[in-house]
Amino acid sequence: MRDAVRDLLRGALLREPYRVVRLAGWSLAEAAPSFLGGQAVARAVDDGFAAGRPGTGLAWLAVLAVAWVVAAVGARRILLEIAGIVEPFRDELLTRVVTTALTTETAGSGVEAVARTNHQVELARDAFGAIITVIRSFAFTLVSVALGMATLAPEVLPLVLPPVFAGLGLFLASLPALARRQREFFLADERTTAAVAAMAGGLRDVTACGGETRLAEAVGGMADRQARAAEALARVTAARTLSLAVGGWLPIILLLAGAPWLLHRGITGGIILGTVTYLTQSLTPALSGLVQGLGVSGVRLAVTLERILGGGGTPRTPGEREPDGVRVELRGVAFAYGPAAEPVIAGLDLTVPEGDHLAVVGPSGIGKSTLAALIAGLLRPGDGTVVIGGVPAADVAPAARVLIPQEAYVFHGGLAENLTYLAPDLDLDAGSDSAAVAEAVALFGLEDLARRCGGMHAELDPAALSAGERQLIALARTWLSPARLIVLDEATCHLDPAAEARAEAAFAARGGTLIVIAHRISSALRARRVLVMDGARVMSGTHDEMVAASPLYADLVGHWSSAPARSPGRDSAVGAVSDDADVPRGPQPAALRGDLDRLDA
Repeated sequence: MRDAVRDLLRGALLREPYRVVRLAGWSLAEAAPSFLGGQAVARAVDDGFAAGRPGTGLAWLAVLAVAWVVAAVGARRILLEIAGIVEPFRDELLTRVVTTALTTETAGSGVEAVARTNHQVELARDAFGAIITVIRSFAFTLVSVALGMATLAPEVLPLVLPPVFAGLGLFLASLPALARRQREFFLADERTTAAVAAMAGGLRDVTACGGETRLAEAVGGMADRQARAAEALARVTAARTLSLAVGGWLPIILLLAGAPWLLHRGITGGIILGTVTYLTQSLTPALSGLVQGLGVSGVRLAVTLERILGGGGTPRTPGEREPDGVRVELRGVAFAYGPAAEPVIAGLDLTVPEGDHLAVVGPSGIGKSTLAALIAGLLRPGDGTVVIGGVPAADVAPAARVLIPQEAYVFHGGLAENLTYLAPDLDLDAGSDSAAVAEAVALFGLEDLARRCGGMHAELDPAALSAGERQLIALARTWLSPARLIVLDEATCHLDPAAEARAEAAFAARGGTLIVIAHRISSALRARRVLVMDGARVMSGTHDEMVAASPLYADLVGHWSSAPARSPGRDSAVGAVSDDADVPRGPQPAALRGDLDRLDA
């Protein structure tokens, strides 16, 4: 773990070596007053005011003022250089957190992942920036002050440097204890966060069961343990005060106590005053910043990175396996959004043969989008298996399937870039590939948008597009992709019925397996098979079979019938719908009075 942390920090610092060089250069400019401060004060006193030459004294003070102006310019540039180091570090760390959350399996890890993403990454970013600032400042200040005192009066160095290094040593020796206490505080914080989140999700059941007192004691106990961990951390941080007293203020006491000895050796009052200036204006503030910065930010960074990089559960291999076709099989699938939640899907058996066109119908909240996410591998079933072409859905190579959600994503860039980023092998300069893009533009009615935006390569502003236009771009992009399994999760809900029909027809003619979470009942009428999810049971079959077997579906298509349901040509129970025979599409009624808009807008 320490190696991982060290590699991460080293990589952040060395990602752009020239930035570090620039940072060092501007740090030299910022350290100018640290080197000149004592010199200017000593010369202003000895050669100027004490010698009756106030002009000389003012000139030396003017030199010091110029040094502070240079330092101010350097400080501004330093902030920009540190930001250039810290922000990429933050992005890389956030990428690792998200990747870990998506590629590991940890029971109940959702709260911890949210805590790491929303809180701990920002803590690490701020701490890393603070550490760079204080270490850089102390190092350049210490060297500048030591050089300044050596050129001013080497005799003062034995009185100043030993206590500085002693105080620094005391502080560094206390860091392991600080790290332990900080780690305990982080753990207590995560436990309290998890307990409060669980409590908030179950307040209704707690009240119904009369468990308020017991729950308050349990959660309150965790809050008390977190408070005790914070108090223990505060006690250990008191060691910083001793370190600062030894390294920051003891040199001043020794210098003043040794003043008679220094005067006896020919050291002037101006030199002693200049040395005090070095200590009070430069070295002691720099040491205080180091002690405070490392004591808080350094320990926080080490513990935070340990929690982020070390907390992740059992790793799983990202989906990179090529499926043998795109036949979709679900066996005994159950899924719930929490250990105590009611299953959204329970005991589901379903086979979608390769090349099939399936529409999924049902009221809002019944689990249609959950089913789409399970097939796409975004969710893992609590029980059962979801397999695509013989490969578990979560392990299927991303290029083999595409899920388009209701809210389509369009990024800043040209229309051509948006249409081809799922098909990186397309070459717009090649005749056949260019023709494919042109065909997609025509199929999905994007010609007017292309003209309005100024051409295929003109910059798109996603905020200026309508929701329907964004959906058309996402649909055309998917049509151009190599994916053979397409899942449309209400991906046409912002289109008019004609545009929706044109899009679904394009995908049906394209080949592969198409699963449509239906927004309008017309989508079901265009499909070869219909899956009806009504809460009580899940059924699948042709349009005619579902009209006869499912009152919900019959109501949606406007065909209530009091006659007994006729026996379908095959068993309509989902568990038995597993043969690969082509299923003819049922006839489309001439009059439709209901659609899913009233249930699943």
